[in-house]
Amino acid sequence: MDQPGDLLPAISDLDFSIPSDIAAGAEDALVEISRFDAELAASLPRADGELAPLAVVLLRTESASSSQIEGVTAGAKALAIATLNESSGQNARMVAANVEAMQKAIDLADDLSTDSILAAHLALMHDQAYAHPGRLRDGQVWIGGGPTPHTATFVPPRRERVPALMDDLVRFCRRTDIPVLTQVSIAHAQFETIHPFNDGNGRTGRTLVHAMLRRSGVTRRLTVPVSAGLLTDTDAYFAALGSYRDGDPAPIISQFSRASFAAVGNGRRLVSDLTGIYAEWQQILPSRQGSAARRVLPHLLSQPAVTVDHIQKHLEVSQPAARRAVDQLVEAGVLKQISTGKRDRVWIARDVITALDDFATRSGRRG
Repeated sequence: MDQPGDLLPAISDLDFSIPSDIAAGAEDALVEISRFDAELAASLPRADGELAPLAVVLLRTESASSSQIEGVTAGAKALAIATLNESSGQNARMVAANVEAMQKAIDLADDLSTDSILAAHLALMHDQAYAHPGRLRDGQVWIGGGPTPHTATFVPPRRERVPALMDDLVRFCRRTDIPVLTQVSIAHAQFETIHPFNDGNGRTGRTLVHAMLRRSGVTRRLTVPVSAGLLTDTDAYFAALGSYRDGDPAPIISQFSRASFAAVGNGRRLVSDLTGIYAEWQQILPSRQGSAARRVLPHLLSQPAVTVDHIQKHLEVSQPAARRAVDQLVEAGVLKQISTGKRDRVWIARDVITALDDFATRSGRRG
């Protein structure tokens, strides 16, 4: 059993002695994250004056992976449909909520505070009343071990300590004298040890990771799929959290370094797959440049399930123009209809769905 949570120290003013090889590995991983983030700008041509949305794809896969660590799985097809607010399973809707929560990381980066962390939790858990969305827990919780805390794997601090510990964590996150990935790793482990919410701690804690990376300037295009890297070895990740609670931060820093390299490698492969798909689409689609069908192609990389109404609103075109675009994309083999009937029909870009599911499989998704 880890040390009792009530022995958890404040960390805002602590000095951490990190072995040189662990610190060097974290710095190398940070350089790789920054390099990959910069590569996204050159991955695809601009569409309608804006960067083609590969960063949004990575955001979605990161959100999905973040949920999968806690046993919530949803395939790319179900998630894409859930994003349309069409009929979908509970798991897909939960992962879709994670996308909104990860978007909150942008706000966290600008104003990192307990309140902004509460806002991210509210976005993540807004339809799950038992979790008290957007509120710190008001009772004792424990991790593992059955119906009582006496046999638990870990018992977090008493609720009375949580507000002060969260304020201390925010002060730690704002420090500028600690190498970034080392700081991110420790902050994440401290957050998970405080366990400030009734539920959704893991997902909110991983949102904090990306807020800190963005705040530090390491990432500018929202997110690199670090949670997907953590997913490749969840046993080691949870063991590293246990070591942190026993007073040794080195293993969690190593896990984040490893996860970062794994995530970047996997992310680069996803970018390559999607770039190839986009290039092939441009070749096989006979529509002229500037047509609605061609204008929707980059959007399909980040939203591979669409309806006529969705395309109409996204492109700001008439319904007949949107319907004509769908017909042309179906004829070219870019889209395939997956629902029947005349109303609320949904089409998917199967190649993108396959690329996203392959990404998740490489990440070690289970279920």
